[in-house]
Amino acid sequence: MPILEKKPARERDSQVLPKVPVPPMNQTLDTYLKSVQHLVKEEQFKKTKAIVEKFGGPGGVGEVLQRKLLQRRDKTSNWVYDYWLEDMYLNNRLALPVNSSPVMVFPKQTFRDHKDALRFAARLIRGVLDYKTLIDARALPVDFARGQLAGTPLCMEQYYRLFNSYRYPGIKTDTLKVQMNTASLAPEHIIVACKNQFFVLDVVANSKQLNETEIFSQLEKIVKMADNTEERLPPFGILTSDGRTEWAQARDDLTKDQTNKDSLALIESCLCVVCLDEPSSLEPNDTNRALMMLHGGGREKNGANRWYDKSMQFVVGMDGICGVVCEHSPFEGIVLVQCSEYLMKHITGSPSKVTKASTIRELPPPRRLLWKYNPHIQGLLTASGDRLQRLVNNLDMDVFKFKAYGKEFIKKQKMSPDAFIQVALQLAFYKCNGRLVFTYESASTRRFQEGRVDNIRSATPEALAFVTSMADERATFTDLEKMKCLREAINAQTNYTVAAITGMAIDNHLLGLLRIAKELNMEKPEIFCDETYLTSNHFILSTSQVPTTVEMFCCYGPVVPNGYGACYNPQSDHIIFCVSSFWENTHTSSVVFVKALNEGLLEIRDLCNRCSAAATKLADSSQEAGQPHKSGK
Repeated sequence: MPILEKKPARERDSQVLPKVPVPPMNQTLDTYLKSVQHLVKEEQFKKTKAIVEKFGGPGGVGEVLQRKLLQRRDKTSNWVYDYWLEDMYLNNRLALPVNSSPVMVFPKQTFRDHKDALRFAARLIRGVLDYKTLIDARALPVDFARGQLAGTPLCMEQYYRLFNSYRYPGIKTDTLKVQMNTASLAPEHIIVACKNQFFVLDVVANSKQLNETEIFSQLEKIVKMADNTEERLPPFGILTSDGRTEWAQARDDLTKDQTNKDSLALIESCLCVVCLDEPSSLEPNDTNRALMMLHGGGREKNGANRWYDKSMQFVVGMDGICGVVCEHSPFEGIVLVQCSEYLMKHITGSPSKVTKASTIRELPPPRRLLWKYNPHIQGLLTASGDRLQRLVNNLDMDVFKFKAYGKEFIKKQKMSPDAFIQVALQLAFYKCNGRLVFTYESASTRRFQEGRVDNIRSATPEALAFVTSMADERATFTDLEKMKCLREAINAQTNYTVAAITGMAIDNHLLGLLRIAKELNMEKPEIFCDETYLTSNHFILSTSQVPTTVEMFCCYGPVVPNGYGACYNPQSDHIIFCVSSFWENTHTSSVVFVKALNEGLLEIRDLCNRCSAAATKLADSSQEAGQPHKSGK
């Protein structure tokens, strides 16, 4: 229908998509009980069941809250969006690096010298400008769902926040500001960090964007300016690596001076940050490159050469360690992937279109951002640096490439690769701890207007039955029984996934009911004070699938002190796992988890192979026995 086509892409995209539903309350409460029963003690479950039945019963408080939630759905384009954003990100007081900001790790680049590195950075910046042009024109092709329920169009809103978002720290809660482009206010500069100094690089001069050669020449000037030790200022970027309340207080102190206010205003309105990193002096293996992206190695290395509030930071290390650090509140991992893949294709694709020297314009030099400081502020910088160092020392990261098989083998078993890997992660955890724990797997709700994510609770009763059968020392279970348990675990996982992506999971719904109670100034309903609810939201295993089509991988830290972060990237013949935990917690160890994961993946493969060999043998023997045998004569 051409009439629709005339509407701006933004209206068109949102119009087509339905609003996220509010699930039936009894369905959510039943699912909740089913998802916690096998993970808490029997006595505790009895208490929880009584509380839940009272909450959801006739005349119970649940009915009132559900009614209000349905009214909210009518009035808003996405009833859970603000609740979820605050709960998941803005209210969280932990430091952004490791705890919140995911990173994309590029393959190691080979730079002969710093000019090579700057050429790479210039191409990257040029690619960013091209990608932003596509976004601003709303010319990005609409994404369609892959995997479960493939083919549905997805909400594109997250892309429009890639380069114009900024997360301001707050004492109690942060603020995510999105500058929706009105041409006159569109940012026309990026911030370049080099040797912990910050520089403004205007990407437009006389209404014309800089070309690659011009960007390169400006970057060369920046490096030269950063080398000037006399003008070097303290590492102010380190403040953004601190806890959010600490940074908010420090920012209040900084803004008492106009110079600092002006510098902050320029950072807060930039397109993105490009971090030119010093060589890390680490062997550039996958794990070390991941660490350099996650925390920069602390203040002694590149940890202060960052500005963590900005949604996109592109890191170009002089030693070839490159990638992207992303502030997670404006968008999900898939948007980071699409942007990163576009940039890598741009960089490695077309041969450098270096313009002849004569066409380089005389451009004003980039400007160094200035800071005013006193002993008090220097004390804050030291304290932030100390806290970042503790985080650096605490992170236990293991990037593991599982090479025995990948997606192809799993698909041959007629199983969903994502569900299969989730069940394997449950088996690995069980091998290490002899129990299962509440698990988070992000599920995209982009089939709906302004959809973000809900949670797939992967530690299902069926997963517990399967891992118990696999870990059984006394050989009580036959291969066929184990296989039946595996298929049931994978089906349960797949069914939960379908529920979550169609807006029928429980976490967002329960959060919505809790927030409505708060808005009505009601006493907090008992269901939300119950120990079961509190532990069920403490995710010891936090997982997500972030697949890529270009060689690169994503990773992040654990979300609780005694937990694991597990990000995986399934390819046709291998799977990359990034497993993180904290050294300070003696119950976790990334290397032990990876060893268990490797064992478990091989055991599941062997089980599948033994069962299909047995099935083939059975089919052959019944064929040899001839027709009479089959008809039972």
